[in-house]
Amino acid sequence: MHKDFSEIDNQKLQELIKIRKRNNDYSWLVVDYLNNTPRLITKELMQRVDEDGILSEKVLFSALLSGFLDLDAENNEEDNVLETSYLHQSVKKLDPTIYLSNSYYRHIKIPKISFANWKLTYDQYDPYEAFIYKDIVLTSDYHEIPQIGFFDKSFRFPVVMENNHEWMAIKPNEIETMQSVIDQVNGRVLTFGLGMGYFPYMVSLKENVSSVTIVEKDKEVIRLFREIILPQFQHKEKVEIINADAFEYAMKKLPNISFDSVFVDLWHDVSDGLELYLKMKKLEYLSERTRFFYWIEDSLLSGLRWQLFDVIISTSSSFEEIEQRLSNKFLQELASSSIK
Repeated sequence: MHKDFSEIDNQKLQELIKIRKRNNDYSWLVVDYLNNTPRLITKELMQRVDEDGILSEKVLFSALLSGFLDLDAENNEEDNVLETSYLHQSVKKLDPTIYLSNSYYRHIKIPKISFANWKLTYDQYDPYEAFIYKDIVLTSDYHEIPQIGFFDKSFRFPVVMENNHEWMAIKPNEIETMQSVIDQVNGRVLTFGLGMGYFPYMVSLKENVSSVTIVEKDKEVIRLFREIILPQFQHKEKVEIINADAFEYAMKKLPNISFDSVFVDLWHDVSDGLELYLKMKKLEYLSERTRFFYWIEDSLLSGLRWQLFDVIISTSSSFEEIEQRLSNKFLQELASSSIK
């Protein structure tokens, strides 16, 4: 209870605290399933459970996933909330033709090669294998819904392995989470982080993009890109690659070189991304006319939101102020203003 809040505001606060716990509970259930047993649901299991094909695949997949997450929606009220308010909003059957028709998939051919500690190869999702296919969805009342996708057939995708661990891949997740940024960038574009060149390729196709500058610190990744991927670009003349540390480059060059758009993609996921995100946000003031974009920013802001939750509650004078300070807009402004 907050001693300065009205009874109604304290009730709202208690509900928000419950939502925070549910977000965390559901997230951990999903992470555990995806990390350890993402292939438990198979074509054979789907057919065995629904022999007559009465249920839609999404409904059947969701029911099976609920069981594998150990949710007892019939007898446990909290489990019922997690199933109805989270799981049912999470799951989507995806159409592979949408991704296979993507320009990168159609035009960039990835050979299977190995060099040093790196391997360029292919991996796949099995039929009904679960995976995160896009950034989290944040509702108006701060429910955070992971987006779980599946295909009904195998889906093959290119991947770069470093010491037999996936370093980068062009999966539906990368396509979905970069599309909004790709749609918005224009003019002179700077991207921090190269990966397999998906983002530079897609934006170089845009008529309103005049140049794409890539900053990447790993020389082997640059060599791989220059020798294998860049020659396949339709507009390779737009692309410049710079071997440098992203933050050193930002400090030295952003005040002096005019870019219209900057895309930052320096992390594998939220676990290693939040610190890097905050570090780059603090440098936005170096180029105030530039629009900055960040990969999986909603998920990164989720990490920041709940990290600051207790401080926000203790320093807010009303529930309305708490809501305002938990918003993505406020957190973005807070992150970018702290070094000025």
